[in-house]
Amino acid sequence: MIRFVIILPLIVVTWLLLVKAISDLKKANIDWTGVATIIGFIALAFWLRHVTGMG
Repeated sequence: MIRFVIILPLIVVTWLLLVKAISDLKKANIDWTGVATIIGFIALAFWLRHVTGMG
C-alpha cells in the first residue's frame, strides 16, 4: 500500500510534465531539420560503435 501511495503521485506528476512539454513543443518554433540531424548523428555513432566495437 505504501508503494502505491508513493508511485501514484510520481505517475501523475510525470504525466502532467509530459503533457506540458508536448504543449510547449507545439507552440515553439523549432527547426526540426536540425533536431533530426542531431538525432541521426547520435544514432549513427551508436550503430558504428555496435558494428566496429570501437568508441
